[in-house]
Amino acid sequence: MFLQLCRIMALLIILPSLSNAFEFNGKVGVSTMLFQHAPLYKSQHQQYASVLSELEFYHDWNNAQDSLLFKPYARIDQHDNERSHFDIRELMWLHAGDDWELRTGIGKVFWGVNESNHLVDIINQDDQVDDINGEPKLGQPMINLSLIRDWGIVDLFILPGFRERTFPGEEGRLRGFLAVDTDHAEYESSAAEKHVDFALRWSHSMGDYDIGLSYFQGTDRDPHYKLKINSHGVPKLIPYYDQINQFSVDFQATFDGWLWKLEAIKRKDEFDDFAAVSGGFEYTINGIMDSSSDLGIIAEYSWDERGDRGINQFQNDMMFGLRLGFNDAQSTEILAGWMQYLDYSDLRSFQIEANRRIGENWKLLLDLRFFSEHKLNPIGQDDHLQITLERYF
Repeated sequence: MFLQLCRIMALLIILPSLSNAFEFNGKVGVSTMLFQHAPLYKSQHQQYASVLSELEFYHDWNNAQDSLLFKPYARIDQHDNERSHFDIRELMWLHAGDDWELRTGIGKVFWGVNESNHLVDIINQDDQVDDINGEPKLGQPMINLSLIRDWGIVDLFILPGFRERTFPGEEGRLRGFLAVDTDHAEYESSAAEKHVDFALRWSHSMGDYDIGLSYFQGTDRDPHYKLKINSHGVPKLIPYYDQINQFSVDFQATFDGWLWKLEAIKRKDEFDDFAAVSGGFEYTINGIMDSSSDLGIIAEYSWDERGDRGINQFQNDMMFGLRLGFNDAQSTEILAGWMQYLDYSDLRSFQIEANRRIGENWKLLLDLRFFSEHKLNPIGQDDHLQITLERYF
């Protein structure tokens, strides 16, 4: 915690000098999580507050053929020391040629098309203390060469250095039955977190169709877990990161108001050789009830060949959602989603996300989540409302 605060203070000291040389924007915010039920463990709390900051510095030169992007991120949480953290989301130098681009530094890369299950997205590690939905990502050291051709874009990645997944601490909620001991992570590779990963991707747009084919070789971003007893006799989960080879495809087709999506992988690791598929559609109704609002209807299905042996939640599941965009001056949006686990009829979750701009520089975000109580669901008592107010500049 002390080191994190020192990093944040050092960043705040150098910000004025950076802003003189760079284009500067970003946001700061305050957030609170209010839980409906009493905590399952005595170390947890029923209310959590935090402050966050996400800044962006940009500078280009050489007729914009070279540019530098810097995006630091920080959050300080009231109770959970693991959620208080600092990360460089991006620190990237980009050089652009006529038909190629070279990116070097720390970056973020997103692959995939789905709303609920980002199956093929593997370059960056989840920042799970920021949110459990897989959206926030830790910055990944990389060298990325993009070759731009008429028949598609070829991306080659060298990824020197692995980022471990973040997990809530003893006092955090939205965690498993046992806390994860991130200080003693184990690896299949003797190089541990210094292992160099590789990835290759071809992507192309052909009219109404977008397709991507990818290959990844390196440290799995999804850890397995080992149960161990620490020196104080307390059981802990130790994350174990194995080596994988993964082939993937993502596909999207657009027809009038229909958006069809598909993601599929074939992965081989130390424990399994399996396939997984996720896909569905989103249909948008424009101008519902003669208004300016648009309504999107979403349905997605996820299947994993491992079944109950799988280490994530998407094994045989359906997701249904509604996306309502008001198209007003405040950019008001509401997304409601229901996840049903088909192997267990009483295991499900429900979420409503809403956001609205206030004036020119403020934004209000609401996130309401409900989880069914089930023996397989460690966060069944963690129904909560999260309210976040952000100031943009």
